[in-house]
Amino acid sequence: MKKEVWFGLTIMALVVLSAFVLLPAPADMTNGHLGLLMLALVVVAIMLGFPTAFTLMGMGMIFAWIAYRSSNPDLAVQQTLDLMVQRAFSVMSNDVLISIPLFVFMGYLIERANLIEKLFKSMHLAMARVPGSLAVATIVTCAIFATATGIVGAVVTLMGLLALPAMLRAGYSVQLSAGAITAGGCLGILIPPSVMLIVYGATAGVSVVKLYAGAFFPGIMLATLYVIYVVILAKIKPSMAPPMSAEDRVVPLPAFAQVVSKEISSNVLPGLIGAIKGKRNAAVPMRELLSHLGIAILPALAVAAIMGAIYFKVTAPLPVEAVEGVVAMGGELSDSADSAEEENVSGLSEPEVEGDGLQTPPTETAETKADAAPAAAPAAPVAVSQASETPGAPAERQDAPLSFWIALTSCVVALAIFYAYFSFARLEIFKMLLGSFFPLALMILAVLGTIVFGLATPTEAAAMGSLGGLLLAAAYRRLNYVVLRESVYLTAKTSAMVCWLFVGSSIFSAAFALLGGQEIINNWVLGMDLTPLQFMILAQVVIFLLGWPLEWTEIIVIFMPIFIPLLPHFGIDPLFFGLLVALNLQTAFLSPPVAMAAFYLKGVSPPHVTLNQIFSGMLPFMAIQVFAIVLLYMFPAIGMWLPEVLYN
Repeated sequence: MKKEVWFGLTIMALVVLSAFVLLPAPADMTNGHLGLLMLALVVVAIMLGFPTAFTLMGMGMIFAWIAYRSSNPDLAVQQTLDLMVQRAFSVMSNDVLISIPLFVFMGYLIERANLIEKLFKSMHLAMARVPGSLAVATIVTCAIFATATGIVGAVVTLMGLLALPAMLRAGYSVQLSAGAITAGGCLGILIPPSVMLIVYGATAGVSVVKLYAGAFFPGIMLATLYVIYVVILAKIKPSMAPPMSAEDRVVPLPAFAQVVSKEISSNVLPGLIGAIKGKRNAAVPMRELLSHLGIAILPALAVAAIMGAIYFKVTAPLPVEAVEGVVAMGGELSDSADSAEEENVSGLSEPEVEGDGLQTPPTETAETKADAAPAAAPAAPVAVSQASETPGAPAERQDAPLSFWIALTSCVVALAIFYAYFSFARLEIFKMLLGSFFPLALMILAVLGTIVFGLATPTEAAAMGSLGGLLLAAAYRRLNYVVLRESVYLTAKTSAMVCWLFVGSSIFSAAFALLGGQEIINNWVLGMDLTPLQFMILAQVVIFLLGWPLEWTEIIVIFMPIFIPLLPHFGIDPLFFGLLVALNLQTAFLSPPVAMAAFYLKGVSPPHVTLNQIFSGMLPFMAIQVFAIVLLYMFPAIGMWLPEVLYN
């Protein structure tokens, strides 16, 4: 029997043994202990291969009937059936879940647009001089494609067919190749738009918009850590990731580029401008020169547009409300100062007191106040008031801050360096990126931007993403009846799985609460008198260990309802806890024996690549995930800064 099977059987035996050891004798067993027994039985049944959704549903109904029967045997069956209907209806009426089929449909369309091959090739050539360039290009391609699709199995399978043979031919080790593909492919469940974040938000009652904003930088951080590990490993052990040969780095140039680079300049801008101005462009069509010049200046135009938009944003005039408030205050002060010598205005000066009463001190007389008022009144409000008296006068823009000019200078210097080394070979790579990377990146940024900046709900943005997927597939001439039919079928299949999973988890959670299992766990955890740090470590260790036998779907729908009620006691933000869980759940796809990414890759690998080699290649990336969790906990601003800036 294989080692993986023995490992799985051992974990199941430990679960059953723990249930018998921790639970009391049958005579002393309460409903709460039955809830814990139900939890253990569900884990074992799922590990045996039973469908997760229907296992949760069946166990929930059986133990809900036991809970109702203990209080009222005559109504137990009716109450159990009512519970099932109510929970199913609550899932059907959940608006958050509408975005899941739309995002899944977008992912399947992009997957079938055949973008990944062009993206991988262009990324490989763009990073040719980076150590471990093939593995780095694989991770970046996986991260981008997984972000667009969010379907781990599809990304790992496609990259296994595309990148694994290329890395093995280049002399890369099997472990590094497998680890880069599986770890990069799993980034789609963390980097938004992610179905996992939607499921967590619906389970924990956390805003999906805030989760998307919070998970953006942790996802980039994890991908960056993967790249840094590969680069360092390629530097230390070049035999595991040989550098790219000079022959492989050669980019074939079109005919016009060969002529211009030979006769004028190998640099793009001087070469194209010289060919356009001089008589030497007789062998090159002017239209081709102008079109490539337009492509070459696209980075400068993009920087100019971005910096221009930032300039108009930071120098915008003050809001109308703020200006009106300043004008009113300035007007009152100046009017009262001018008329204080003649009479009291709005009670600003002390009334005169006759007779023997207390007199106002000489320094506080109305005349003194009138003399002092112009000096005390600030000059700025008066100036604004005078400027505002002219109707239709344009408001003055603010001065740009120093940080803007520093950023602008940095961009100019970066562009100068970029164009100084912008050869025709790099122009060809840039054209490949324009055809593969930038359309995908623009669509992802458009979907995320509309969600994060509050321009659209996740459901509306998902609908626009689906339309973008249709347009991309049509632009690459891949939109046909077969592609559309397969995408719709797979979307319906995945959506049905997720919805049934929610129905099953809802029934299971209700039965668990009815039996009192949640109360026992709460009392046990609170009785340990843990600090927030200790509780966080305990929760993350439990989730990490659960990632070995279970997938992320089971962990969220079964165990998150157990942890979430404990968070207020320890003062932990459910949003921050969700970001830690999202990082932690990467292990669910990389940890044996239920490491689905390993099985996806094994299905398309050459025969000599064993499952043990794939597992051993995953282990360093699992260690990087643990390090990323520690970094996020030590520096919460990595995940919390963007939601706080945008929504607080």
